[in-house]
Amino acid sequence: MNYHSQTHSSSFRRLVLVAATLIFSVSFSHSQTPEKNLPSADVGPIRSSPAYAEILLRRTELKADLESLLADYTEANPKIIDIRFELSLLEKSIERVFSVRPTDTGKLTLALGKLIVRKAALETDLARLNRTYNKDHPEVKRARRKVEIYEAAIKEVLR
Repeated sequence: MNYHSQTHSSSFRRLVLVAATLIFSVSFSHSQTPEKNLPSADVGPIRSSPAYAEILLRRTELKADLESLLADYTEANPKIIDIRFELSLLEKSIERVFSVRPTDTGKLTLALGKLIVRKAALETDLARLNRTYNKDHPEVKRARRKVEIYEAAIKEVLR
């Protein structure tokens, strides 16, 4: 086996291990510990909602990407900064989803989940632009407006 085959095989094994670890940790943490700041009512219907599943999927993808990038990059790398920022937004969104009354779980549709995930991506883009340009730059203004539009749509659904 040559060096490149060994490196590829090692990277693949590491990726599989990271994915398995994330799946186990997500499953274990959700089955063993209650979420922070949850209402005392049963959250089972919320956890089985399409919106929660969509947010969880994106969060898991980002965590897997982060683990693989951390093997080669430092915390100061813009990719790492962006992923950590988006992960924090998704965590806040999950808390927001859990604040929905169990009687209103019908609002937690796949479309809402997609709106939330897209808004987090747009906010990450906005944060990246804010690191480069001032707040009055046209690109920053356009990005901020997109975030506002998505937030308005999310609020409309959750009303």
